[in-house]
Amino acid sequence: MTHLPYELYRTDQVRLLDQTAIESFSIPGYTLMRYAGQAVFDVIREHWADVGHITIVCGTGNNGGDGYVVALLAKQAGLEVTLLQMGSTAQIQGDADLARQDWLAAGGNETYWQDAEQFVAELDRSGLLVDALLGTGLQRDVSGDWRQLIDLANRHALPVLSVDIPSGLNADTGAVMGSCIQAELTVSFIGLKQGMFTGAGRAYCGRIRFDRLQVPDGVYKAVQPAATRLDRDNACQMMLPPRTAMDHKGCFGHVLVVGGAPGMPGAALLAATAAARTGAGLVSVATHPDHATHMISHQPELMCHGVSQATGLGRLLERASVVLLGPGLGRSDWARTLFARVLDSQLPIVVDADALKLLASEKLTRDQLLLTPHPGEAARLLNVDKASIQRDRFAAARHIATDYNAVVVLKGSGSLVQDQDNQVTVCTSGNPGMASGGMGDVLGGIIAALIAQGLGLAQAGRLGVWLHGRAADFAAAYEGERGMLASDLLPYIRLLMNDCKWEPDEREGSWS
Repeated sequence: MTHLPYELYRTDQVRLLDQTAIESFSIPGYTLMRYAGQAVFDVIREHWADVGHITIVCGTGNNGGDGYVVALLAKQAGLEVTLLQMGSTAQIQGDADLARQDWLAAGGNETYWQDAEQFVAELDRSGLLVDALLGTGLQRDVSGDWRQLIDLANRHALPVLSVDIPSGLNADTGAVMGSCIQAELTVSFIGLKQGMFTGAGRAYCGRIRFDRLQVPDGVYKAVQPAATRLDRDNACQMMLPPRTAMDHKGCFGHVLVVGGAPGMPGAALLAATAAARTGAGLVSVATHPDHATHMISHQPELMCHGVSQATGLGRLLERASVVLLGPGLGRSDWARTLFARVLDSQLPIVVDADALKLLASEKLTRDQLLLTPHPGEAARLLNVDKASIQRDRFAAARHIATDYNAVVVLKGSGSLVQDQDNQVTVCTSGNPGMASGGMGDVLGGIIAALIAQGLGLAQAGRLGVWLHGRAADFAAAYEGERGMLASDLLPYIRLLMNDCKWEPDEREGSWS
């Protein structure tokens, strides 16, 4: 087992890696299969050391072949093994058939799907379910007995280990294909699949372990990864350099937040405060005249300006380094005139919230745009339904980036950052506690502040989503996920900006 790689691949790319190892490096396919089975069995011994009886469900492809290898290793180690074969054994070919024959030659037995009652009875007397049903080659929704088996497994309390990928998860998109195994742990091989880290993938894979199956480095040189996984180590490489004794506020940029329609000051205030906590030298807010005094009373470090019409933005835009456009902006005539004036400037713009809705209706493009849609806003930008976005988040981010000539942060579980050079990054920080109002406003403020301090749009998007999620992970660790507020992230954002690799000391207790 190795540290999770940063490189993520599509299914066809992993297939090419596998083929290259076999054909160009003379590694027999069955050898790779045995390595895979051994990797899975090693994880079983590590995480379920006391288990005495395992049930393995095998399909008819190579994923099922991996399952047969696991069964043989478990039997040889003295474990009781129930192997349930789904599908016709006549369809099992090649390396998977070799694995099956070795299992049968060693005295192993196969059982076949009969009904739900029989399957549940097997689960009741097992200590672990190993999912080797479908693998990465799934092309259509799971149905029939296969779906019933998956649904029964998910309702049962038995822990599940998935081989390579949970059965029913689309390895390329992270979408569920009808039904999907809920794994406690997934052992993936040769190349990590991009769909495991976004959308439903994060929810269904559980903990992820990786084994390259002794594939040599030369195999990977032939295939350019489809995406990059973003974690602490590579995120921190993008961090801003330390400040010097000669620095002053003018060295760290000026963020202008434009938003806060009547009755909606909170979003702009959150965004502006987040920008300040992320290190912007100056932060101004252009808001409706109703709110300027109110905002200053809550955060006196902000420069808040009541703007009744677009002409009032002129001097503010002249002083700004970057604009965050949209938090609480609304879609009134007032909002539309401010929106048009900001887009007419030459500044980099982070477009969020209501400004995304206006952008979708106007279909405008310009240079130096960074868009931060959640799936609903992404659907408006592409004029599709929200379900279409979640069916293939990678395609959605790519199409938005192309259509709007923009860097795109597609928010959600496993946020994606798509740049204009067709590079996509998948963020692995964050948790369900972030499902509360104002989180997107804080993210917009973070990204805008990073741009103000000198990062390019794509780099600011990548580092921003990681900082945002990492801060939320600390908030959850100390106080729990439920009830987390967007403002709870602010102390952790400041800590991380000063020490990107900061880890809390348990003796510090709760940060509140």
